Amino acid sequence: MRAHPLEQLGAYLLLSLGAIVMVLPFLYMISTAFKPQAFVLELPPRLIPQPPTFDNFLQAWRSNSFGRYFGNSLAVALCTTALSVLLSAMLAYAFAEFEFPGKGVVFYALLVTLMIPSLMLIIPQFLLIKALGLRNTLTGLVVMYTASSLALNTFLLRGFFEDLPRELAEAALIDGGGYWTIFWRLALPLVAPALATAAIFTFLYSWDEFTLALTLIDDASKRTLPVAIATFHGAHLTQWGLVFAASLIAVGPVILVFVLLQRYIVRGLTSGAVRG
Repeated sequence: MRAHPLEQLGAYLLLSLGAIVMVLPFLYMISTAFKPQAFVLELPPRLIPQPPTFDNFLQAWRSNSFGRYFGNSLAVALCTTALSVLLSAMLAYAFAEFEFPGKGVVFYALLVTLMIPSLMLIIPQFLLIKALGLRNTLTGLVVMYTASSLALNTFLLRGFFEDLPRELAEAALIDGGGYWTIFWRLALPLVAPALATAAIFTFLYSWDEFTLALTLIDDASKRTLPVAIATFHGAHLTQWGLVFAASLIAVGPVILVFVLLQRYIVRGLTSGAVRG
């Protein structure tokens, strides 16, 4: 049944208003990042800076060891993504292909962890990392981020593995291939879009995470980018052009990954989560 034209117009206006509310702060951040300090707080504010400048970006990158923090975040995000996708793919394949006692209980227990607020786990995670001797290390962050992302990635990938034709695995077994060969040479290539989806979610999470990084890392040289931005803001409280330029540098890789691979996110949610 087709909606009334007035209802469609109202829906479009409401959606447009919501889009403006969401996009306007980001546009203001971009505008301020390209403004000289003398024009940051001018009234009325100009959305298009005149003249635009790249000095804020150069100064932000060179100050407060910003490049080191960027490298720390990139290393943590890449290692977490690779490790989490690999482990969750193994888990998902096991849940999809094998029957074993307690399979349903274990899988739904894994899903229950998605319902627990992350802040409730800060103290147990801190004590665990301290007991493992990984506190104040980037390795500790990789371990915690990987563990935190396994449940969601396993849930997404399981649906894809269940949709694979079982005849392929049976044919491989007849030809003498084992399950390990089937997993690496048949299953993983066929679910490449799902792996990309899990990789995107994991990268975005590990790149943006703040609370665990702030709790587990004390050494200033090992800070990740979100923590560095907070510290950067404190060191340059009145220089909003520098602060916004640093924030724009930090959010750049996230936007790039999302724009280039957003179709995989949609396919992963519809094909994996819904049917899984």
